[in-house]
Amino acid sequence: MNEHEHNSGGSFRSLSPGQVATLLDSITDGLFTVDLEWRVTWFNRAAEQITGIPSEEAVGKPCCDVFRASICEGNCALRHTMDTGKPISSLAIYIINADGDRVPISISTALLRGGDGEVIGGVETFRDLSQVEELRKEIARRHTFADIISKNHRMQQLFNILPEIAASDTTVLIQGDSGTGKELFARAIHYLSPRKDGPFVAVSCGALPDTLLESELFGYKAGAFTGARGDKPGRFALADRGTVFLDEIGDVSPAMQVRLLRVLQERTFEPLGGTQTVHADVRVIAATNRDLSEMVEKDKFRRDLFYRINVVRLALPPLRERRDDIPLLVDHFVARFNRLRSKDVAGVSPEVIAILMRHEFPGNVRELENIIEHAFVLCAGGMIEVHHLPEELHPARQTALPLHASAGPAGTLAEVERQLILDALRRNGWNRLAAARELGIHKSTLFRKVKSLGIELPKTDGRSSRP
Repeated sequence: MNEHEHNSGGSFRSLSPGQVATLLDSITDGLFTVDLEWRVTWFNRAAEQITGIPSEEAVGKPCCDVFRASICEGNCALRHTMDTGKPISSLAIYIINADGDRVPISISTALLRGGDGEVIGGVETFRDLSQVEELRKEIARRHTFADIISKNHRMQQLFNILPEIAASDTTVLIQGDSGTGKELFARAIHYLSPRKDGPFVAVSCGALPDTLLESELFGYKAGAFTGARGDKPGRFALADRGTVFLDEIGDVSPAMQVRLLRVLQERTFEPLGGTQTVHADVRVIAATNRDLSEMVEKDKFRRDLFYRINVVRLALPPLRERRDDIPLLVDHFVARFNRLRSKDVAGVSPEVIAILMRHEFPGNVRELENIIEHAFVLCAGGMIEVHHLPEELHPARQTALPLHASAGPAGTLAEVERQLILDALRRNGWNRLAAARELGIHKSTLFRKVKSLGIELPKTDGRSSRP
């Protein structure tokens, strides 16, 4: 919208206030207006959906308290328009929504004039770019630690140290069960590091025999073996000034361990059939689902190589030890498959979430993603129900599954939900707002659930507690 369209003496003059409200609520872009004191005077339905903030909570408040945008502190686009009279169009920024999530948007600003042409405030429209951003990442495969979905306190501790680890150039070892997201963490380290403009090259060491793995890592020269008609660069050469991710490093043979040790020690290698030494300007991130220290004690993994790759170690917890993330991950995968498959699945039923909360997940996050993808094949729309799940998750089959005492909350959905909320409140010193953000829900939703589940809160409200 341009400035003329916001002039109440223009095309809106013939409309009643109710018709104007209906018109503004019908557009898909978020729209809000402020008066000359920067207090929100209008907040349309799309703005509510994008921010997660009800109109009645936004109207009357300073806009900076409502949006928490990346430019609010010192480079406010609407203030620039109010000061200069110049509109701004399609500026890409991000805001923090009511759930504490970062939402990419594009904004446009203009002056708001009264019927006599006098400036009475400002107007800003904004468009949610989340879908565009997600599709871009699907194509580019570029990740940051913000893309690792978790509210779990152990994972949050890893998030806190990830930027410092990324800033260094040291070798990193990521340990965790299959499906816990080791490559996602490796990509996050790379794209947060000074090498982010270089390539990220992943190699699955356990999938190849020695001869193929050696040529894959170091390349070969023409004539090095039968069929080698030309030179082929290896993954270390392709990752020049970037990062090599060595997945399943615990599966490589002793002979290959010697070759890898030399690369890590001297940063040099020779292609198969080559005579010249090549310098390897790469950062190495290794990953394994094995206990390498135990393998060292059993002489199945070289001690010197273990010390070389174990400079910084990240231990990723399995999904069964972070069950509070399951509802969050389910919502994430439902939204993702809705985008990729152009469907409109609303979510999962309470019975489904209860089954998932009690499942052991030997395949971890990857298994949960496969379960939701399986359900999408069978669910045309509406809610994902129990009969959409893989057969082994149906209640008749679930009775045979063990449920360990340490596996987390069990029982009915209400009991599961009650325990998750209590755990989040305790971790955040009974700070309701911090707990709501950790759980990924609005604070009013948390208050409603606390009341309906009969959770007793301490007299102090925890606002002074730091999460």
